[in-house]
Order: sequence, then structure tokens, then C-alpha cells
Amino acid sequence: MGMGEVKQAESYRERIARRAAREVADGMIINLGIGIPTLVADYIPKEKHVLFHAENGILGTGPSPAPGEENPNLCNAGGFPVTLVRGASFFDSTTAFGIIRRGKLDMTILGALEVSERGDIANWIVPGKRVPGMGGAMELAQKAKKVMVLTTHLDKSGRSKIVRECSLPLTAKTSANLIITDMAVMQVRSDGLYLLEVMHPYTVGDVIGATEAELKLDGEVGVYR
Repeated sequence: MGMGEVKQAESYRERIARRAAREVADGMIINLGIGIPTLVADYIPKEKHVLFHAENGILGTGPSPAPGEENPNLCNAGGFPVTLVRGASFFDSTTAFGIIRRGKLDMTILGALEVSERGDIANWIVPGKRVPGMGGAMELAQKAKKVMVLTTHLDKSGRSKIVRECSLPLTAKTSANLIITDMAVMQVRSDGLYLLEVMHPYTVGDVIGATEAELKLDGEVGVYR
């Protein structure tokens, strides 16, 4: 299968994860949230040594295991099977959260229900729906050195998830640094939300029209394929 065929078969979730992996630098310690963020581990080049952190007590999770090679005793905080990289370690959840609270994470990558133009994140509950709880999202969003949000641009009803003000209960205020959706890459700065790239085949006009938040431009907007 040629490269063109591979890209054509790629899902929007995989493309978001592939773009997010470009933000990962060698030597980073990173926590991956549930959903699209878990896919990022599959796109880290082998020459980059990155340690992925899981709240259930692992430092050094690797890509998803091949079908049939899952270890039932080895999973991430979401309960999904993982592999290990060289140098991985295990510990209890107290130590796992100690790493988070001490600010030792270089980056956390989270999903979201809404993100505001100031970087407020709402990602844990829709009022009236039962959920298991917030988990570690609040601390992860507050304490990591950089917070990247991966989400679809629109919700199931076609409403923008990138908003002026979050209407859902917040996980953390002014915490998101970078937002990557199936339509665009946006950066939260002190003076607003900037559109950095659009995802092919979308245009700048498409993204602005689909975004409730005010998007600012600073020079040429890139295209990610």
C-alpha cells in the first residue's frame, strides 16, 4: 500500500494524534488522557525517547500492543492495554499523583468537551449524565508544564467545541496551551486564540465559520495534510 493510500485510510482521530506527536520532544515525560490522546504513543518516532505516565502507576508505557499480544495485567488509567518501553517503572497511585502534583510532567494531552479562547477546559461531565468521576484531569491540567487538547472541532449536534466561554463545568481555568482538532491547530496566547494551521482540505474560512471563539491570525496559516 502506497503512502497516498495510507493517508486516505487514516481516520480523523489518527491524523489528530499524528499531528500532536510533532509537539513531543526527546526526553519528555507525558501523560495521555483517555480517547484520542492515547493514540499519540503510536506516532512517536523510535529515535525519540519519551516516557508516558499513567495515573494507575506506570512510567514508560509504549504503543498499543498488536492484536492478540495484549497483557491482561498491563493497562493504562483508562483500562486499555499498553506496552512498555525500556526503562519503564511501576509504582502506586500515590506516587503517580505525586509526580503530577510536583509539576514533573512536561506535557499532558487531554480530550475535551469544550475549550474556551482563554484556554479553560471542560472535559469531565455533561450535567445530567452519569460519569465515574473527574479522575486526575483537574490536577493534570493544572500542574503539567504544557497542556495540549485533542478533540473534534464540533460536537455531535454540529456545535463548536471551541467557544468564547465554556458552558459546561470546568476542569481547569486558563490551562490549555495548544488545541488540535480535526479542522485546525490553535494556540492559546495571553491576548487570545490564534489559528496556526488548518487540516487539509479545510480552509481558513471553513475553520473561522465553524468556531464560536474568536480566532486571531498572525502571519501565514499553515496547512497540515
